[in-house]
Amino acid sequence: MKIIVCIKLVPAVTNVKINPETGTLIRDGLESEVNPFDRYAIEEAIRLKEKHGGQVIVISMGPQQAEYALREALALGCDEAILLTDKKFAGADTLATSYTLSAAIKKIKTFDLIICGHKTTDGDTGQVGPGLAEWLNIPHVSYVRKILQVTDDIIIVERSMDNFYEEIETPQPCLITVTKEINVPRLPSFRRKIQARKMSIRIWSSEDLDGEGLFGLENSPTRVLKVFHPQPRSGGEMIHGTPKRQVEQLINKLKDRKIL
Repeated sequence: MKIIVCIKLVPAVTNVKINPETGTLIRDGLESEVNPFDRYAIEEAIRLKEKHGGQVIVISMGPQQAEYALREALALGCDEAILLTDKKFAGADTLATSYTLSAAIKKIKTFDLIICGHKTTDGDTGQVGPGLAEWLNIPHVSYVRKILQVTDDIIIVERSMDNFYEEIETPQPCLITVTKEINVPRLPSFRRKIQARKMSIRIWSSEDLDGEGLFGLENSPTRVLKVFHPQPRSGGEMIHGTPKRQVEQLINKLKDRKIL
């Protein structure tokens, strides 16, 4: 079984800055980590490999420091890693990002399953996985919480809906995005960490990928028109006293303001 996992290096902090001209995240100097939801995708791919045999290839698009995320994936048990890095990829929205990933996967050619985390903590859109499947023209299932069965031709999964679970059978090759319900990610062993440092990572630029070249900011239809910090709310008023007295004061204040 040949499995591809798509991961992303995201800021490990909540205090981030936005470039006011491009509307994109300023990543320089930020402490980063593997997108938490992608850890579940890595773990599930490794479990499938351990059960059915095969190979796990992990891919990340980003600056050179994204190699850190790939090394961590290799330390966890992935077999190969590919870094997509090029100035032409910078500023990509979800459409351009999924296109770039699809171009890389087309270069790999054969695969059975693609696994993605269902969203990233920096974008929070959940669009890249389904978008990637559309570029590749393969079926996809989002919000997968459990893989029920895998054969040579099909995969049966259970996914989370608003108020119920849905069981879906889909042919392979296909793509799934997984939630944190699916497993508990492992920690890398010291031995695997040492091995991962020595493993080679393939680095592909835009020149290595075929297609229409719909990369980066200039080919991203999403535009951030304005970035601003919301004005802080003015200080409120505390009501003191016994619970009964607090209720009376609150009712009187609401009546004074014609709310009641």
